Amino acid sequence: MSSLSTAPQVKDALGLTNDQASLEGTIDFIGFILEQERLGKQYSRVILDETENLIGVITLKDIDDVNKTCHIGTWIGHQYWGKGYNELAKSEILHIAFTKLNLEYVFAGAKLINIRSQKAQEKLPYIRIGVESKFPEKHSKLESQVDSPCVLNVIEREMFLKWYSDNK
Repeated sequence: MSSLSTAPQVKDALGLTNDQASLEGTIDFIGFILEQERLGKQYSRVILDETENLIGVITLKDIDDVNKTCHIGTWIGHQYWGKGYNELAKSEILHIAFTKLNLEYVFAGAKLINIRSQKAQEKLPYIRIGVESKFPEKHSKLESQVDSPCVLNVIEREMFLKWYSDNK
């Protein structure tokens, strides 16, 4: 995981420092994720390729059981970009979000400067693009968390589950 996240393409897109991408930083990150899962605030899984090599991580974060919302975050090692792993990982974790965690909305954001992430989200057939004005509190929270202007998109339970049943 550390070797994948230290590549400049990934490290810079995620805004990681050298310390955060280091082996020690990765171990700290895993510990943080495990604690957040224990508290019910995150649901994170590794992404594997066909031969079960670790290629990235996908996370449902800021899980809000009251409002039935969360945010989704994904990163994949740059050598695996453009091979369909993002779409496959998202469809599987979104199915869990809507059927097991019983969420209604999963938000997907991206920094304005992260064109690659925006394009990857735009390819998803079940996503609503540009919902900043419909969910202004989610948008401003995202921008303050990453300290950068962002786009905000959303995946809605009903739309996703219809797509999933039609395509799986």
